[in-house]
Amino acid sequence: MLTKKQLDKYADVLLWGLKAARSGKFKRGDVVLVQFDLPAVRLAEFLQAKLLDMGMNPVVRSGLTPVMEHNFYEKANNKQLVFRGSWQDDLYKNISGRIYLHAPASLTHLADIDPKRIGKVAVAMKPLRDIMRNKEEKGALGWTLCMMPTEESAKKAKLSLRQYTNQIIKACYLDRPNPVGAWKSVFRDAIAIKKWMNSMNVKYYHVESEGIDLKIRPGDRRRWVGISGHNIPSFELFISPDWRGTEGTYLANQPSFRSGNFVEGVKLTFRRGSVSEAKARKGETFTKKQLLMDRGARRVGEFSLTDKRFSKINRFMASTLYDENYGGRYGNCHLAVGSSYTDTYDGDPAKLTKDMKDKLGFNDSALHWDLVNIEKKSVTAHLASGKKLVVYDNGMFRY
Repeated sequence: MLTKKQLDKYADVLLWGLKAARSGKFKRGDVVLVQFDLPAVRLAEFLQAKLLDMGMNPVVRSGLTPVMEHNFYEKANNKQLVFRGSWQDDLYKNISGRIYLHAPASLTHLADIDPKRIGKVAVAMKPLRDIMRNKEEKGALGWTLCMMPTEESAKKAKLSLRQYTNQIIKACYLDRPNPVGAWKSVFRDAIAIKKWMNSMNVKYYHVESEGIDLKIRPGDRRRWVGISGHNIPSFELFISPDWRGTEGTYLANQPSFRSGNFVEGVKLTFRRGSVSEAKARKGETFTKKQLLMDRGARRVGEFSLTDKRFSKINRFMASTLYDENYGGRYGNCHLAVGSSYTDTYDGDPAKLTKDMKDKLGFNDSALHWDLVNIEKKSVTAHLASGKKLVVYDNGMFRY
């Protein structure tokens, strides 16, 4: 497990991420919500102490145990499933920051639960995410999250706990004398690539690998963003494209643990922007029900690329946070079905109305599911001028 010194460094990195992720500045007296799975309680203690020293008001909340979560989805009636107390809305309206510490004690404890029940809860809780998104667009909220090693995660990743912990240490630069300084350096390096990607007038991107043949239209008023402090670690650069311009096939050759279910070999076919066919080697029923969660669940909300020169992650980690930032031999791309990120709007996100979002092709959904591909691939930008330019190949941006 992580040492006391490493936990202290981890807390410092998370607080850097929290500040970097917010366009507005924090001030003394701000409320910061710290949510954690029980195995992450030691890190939560470090964060609480540091937030108090900063003059903040930390609100600390632990998550449900696997047994509690299973009890809820198994026993709750329809009214209990969608219950959202007014205190929850009030809390989210009053926070200025949110930190989530993932440390799963189980990754498959909901495998026997009907996915429709899980989807129903996700839809009912969407207003809380909308509150956060609206505050973030106005520069009034910063958020970040991280992962703590657990026996369950290591087992599902087929690693020893020591191997799993070492991946986290390397990925978050906790083995460096000054991890925050290392993150600031990555942050600066990414700015140049984002500026280059955003300088092009792209009609569509063509993504090609052994299992992918996909066209993605970025759409009007878009910008590439990422490595912003929102996730620790985060090495991905991404865009929320115009969902209406997605055509072709996409394969997720990395497995995925989602909502207590294991899914592998997801293959999606897109026609006129929506999934027309969905297959999976494992978890196909769950996958199809997730895509029926709401109207936007079958549309693309995000397209992401990770440069292997940034990421030190080279093992499957059974965690989307890490797997979507995989470096390895060929880097990775991931496609998210479901909700878009409005911070990829090339303008003030706070001024985006629902009609504007619809007109620009930003997707809205209670779902956001990142599906990862680590095959060797190329991404070609087809420019409005008629020229073509390979922007990503062999796991690296061609900047």
